[in-house]
Amino acid sequence: MKLLMIYCHNFRYKTTLKILDFVEDLNEEKEFENVEVGFIHIEEEDQDRETEIIRKLIKNLKWISKKNSTNKIILHSFAHLSESKASPKATLNILNKSEERLKNSGYEVFQTPFGYFLDLNLIAPGFSLARVFKSF
Repeated sequence: MKLLMIYCHNFRYKTTLKILDFVEDLNEEKEFENVEVGFIHIEEEDQDRETEIIRKLIKNLKWISKKNSTNKIILHSFAHLSESKASPKATLNILNKSEERLKNSGYEVFQTPFGYFLDLNLIAPGFSLARVFKSF
Protein backbone atom coordinates (compact mmCIF):
# COMPACT_ATOMS: atom_id res chain seq x y z
CA MET A 1 0.00 0.00 0.00
CA LYS A 2 1.04 3.52 -0.74
CA LEU A 3 -0.50 6.34 1.26
CA LEU A 4 -0.08 10.05 0.63
CA MET A 5 -1.71 12.08 3.40
CA ILE A 6 -2.36 15.77 2.80
CA TYR A 7 -3.91 18.09 5.36
CA CYS A 8 -6.18 20.58 3.59
CA HIS A 9 -7.67 23.84 4.75
CA ASN A 10 -10.10 23.28 1.89
CA PHE A 11 -10.72 20.21 -0.31
CA ARG A 12 -13.28 20.09 -3.11
CA TYR A 13 -14.10 17.49 -5.73
CA LYS A 14 -16.47 17.10 -8.65
CA THR A 15 -17.20 13.90 -10.58
CA THR A 16 -16.20 14.12 -14.23
CA LEU A 17 -15.98 10.67 -15.83
CA LYS A 18 -17.26 7.28 -14.66
CA ILE A 19 -14.64 4.58 -15.35
CA LEU A 20 -16.10 1.49 -13.62
CA ASP A 21 -19.38 -0.08 -14.75
CA PHE A 22 -20.31 -1.56 -11.37
CA VAL A 23 -20.56 1.78 -9.51
CA GLU A 24 -23.67 3.92 -9.44
CA ASP A 25 -24.09 6.91 -11.73
CA LEU A 26 -23.23 10.14 -9.95
CA ASN A 27 -23.05 13.82 -10.67
CA GLU A 28 -21.60 15.08 -7.43
CA GLU A 29 -19.65 18.02 -6.09
CA LYS A 30 -18.61 18.39 -2.43
CA GLU A 31 -16.41 20.67 -0.38
CA PHE A 32 -14.72 20.15 3.01
CA GLU A 33 -12.80 22.35 5.45
CA ASN A 34 -10.04 21.37 7.90
CA VAL A 35 -9.69 17.79 6.64
CA GLU A 36 -7.02 15.12 6.30
CA VAL A 37 -7.12 13.53 2.84
CA GLY A 38 -5.68 10.07 2.35
CA PHE A 39 -4.65 9.40 -1.26
CA ILE A 40 -4.71 5.60 -1.05
CA HIS A 41 -3.19 3.14 -3.49
CA ILE A 42 -3.96 -0.52 -2.73
CA GLU A 43 -1.45 -2.81 -4.44
CA GLU A 44 -2.10 -6.31 -5.76
CA GLU A 45 -0.22 -8.02 -2.92
CA ASP A 46 -2.34 -6.11 -0.36
CA GLN A 47 -5.37 -8.22 -1.27
CA ASP A 48 -3.78 -11.15 0.61
CA ARG A 49 -3.12 -9.11 3.75
CA GLU A 50 -6.30 -7.09 4.07
CA THR A 51 -6.45 -7.10 7.89
CA GLU A 52 -2.88 -5.81 8.22
CA ILE A 53 -3.39 -3.16 5.52
CA ILE A 54 -6.57 -1.83 7.13
CA ARG A 55 -4.88 -1.71 10.55
CA LYS A 56 -1.88 0.24 9.21
CA LEU A 57 -4.03 2.57 7.13
CA ILE A 58 -6.22 3.44 10.11
CA LYS A 59 -3.25 3.83 12.46
CA ASN A 60 -1.54 6.28 10.10
CA LEU A 61 -4.69 8.30 9.38
CA LYS A 62 -5.51 8.61 13.09
CA TRP A 63 -1.94 9.66 13.91
CA ILE A 64 -1.71 12.37 11.25
CA SER A 65 -5.24 13.63 11.96
CA LYS A 66 -4.32 14.16 15.62
CA LYS A 67 -1.09 15.94 14.63
CA ASN A 68 -3.10 18.26 12.36
CA SER A 69 -5.92 18.80 14.89
CA THR A 70 -8.79 17.45 12.82
CA ASN A 71 -11.22 14.58 13.22
CA LYS A 72 -12.35 14.75 9.57
CA ILE A 73 -10.82 12.27 7.12
CA ILE A 74 -11.41 11.73 3.42
CA LEU A 75 -10.51 8.40 1.85
CA HIS A 76 -9.59 8.90 -1.80
CA SER A 77 -8.69 5.95 -4.00
CA PHE A 78 -5.62 7.11 -5.91
CA ALA A 79 -4.24 4.35 -8.15
CA HIS A 80 -1.26 6.40 -9.33
CA LEU A 81 1.39 5.75 -6.67
CA SER A 82 2.57 2.33 -7.85
CA GLU A 83 2.41 0.14 -10.93
CA SER A 84 0.95 -2.75 -8.92
CA LYS A 85 -2.82 -2.45 -8.48
CA ALA A 86 -5.38 -4.45 -6.52
CA SER A 87 -8.67 -5.22 -8.20
CA PRO A 88 -11.24 -2.42 -7.99
CA LYS A 89 -13.57 -4.54 -5.84
CA ALA A 90 -10.78 -5.46 -3.39
CA THR A 91 -9.80 -1.79 -3.16
CA LEU A 92 -13.37 -0.67 -2.52
CA ASN A 93 -13.78 -3.38 0.13
CA ILE A 94 -10.68 -2.14 2.01
CA LEU A 95 -11.83 1.47 1.78
CA ASN A 96 -15.32 0.63 3.05
CA LYS A 97 -14.02 -1.42 6.00
CA SER A 98 -11.54 1.34 6.87
CA GLU A 99 -14.29 3.96 6.76
CA GLU A 100 -16.48 1.92 9.09
CA ARG A 101 -13.70 1.37 11.63
CA LEU A 102 -12.69 5.04 11.61
CA LYS A 103 -16.30 6.11 12.13
CA ASN A 104 -16.58 3.66 15.03
CA SER A 105 -13.56 5.44 16.55
CA GLY A 106 -15.33 8.81 16.47
CA TYR A 107 -13.96 10.28 13.24
CA GLU A 108 -16.02 12.01 10.56
CA VAL A 109 -15.13 9.99 7.47
CA PHE A 110 -16.00 10.52 3.83
CA GLN A 111 -15.03 8.80 0.61
CA THR A 112 -14.66 10.44 -2.75
CA PRO A 113 -16.77 8.68 -5.39
CA PHE A 114 -15.06 5.39 -6.27
CA GLY A 115 -14.71 4.52 -9.93
CA TYR A 116 -14.66 8.11 -11.20
CA PHE A 117 -12.16 10.60 -12.44
CA LEU A 118 -12.59 13.74 -10.38
CA ASP A 119 -11.78 17.40 -10.66
CA LEU A 120 -9.88 18.16 -7.45
CA ASN A 121 -9.21 21.49 -5.78
CA LEU A 122 -7.26 21.69 -2.57
CA ILE A 123 -5.62 24.27 -0.40
CA ALA A 124 -2.86 22.76 1.70
CA PRO A 125 -0.64 24.72 4.09
CA GLY A 126 3.13 24.58 3.93
CA PHE A 127 4.33 22.92 7.12
CA SER A 128 6.12 19.63 7.68
CA LEU A 129 3.16 17.43 8.68
CA ALA A 130 0.81 18.82 6.05
CA ARG A 131 2.12 16.20 3.60
CA VAL A 132 3.23 12.73 4.68
CA PHE A 133 3.91 9.65 2.55
CA LYS A 134 3.91 6.07 3.83
CA SER A 135 4.55 2.77 2.09
CA PHE A 136 3.73 -0.55 3.73
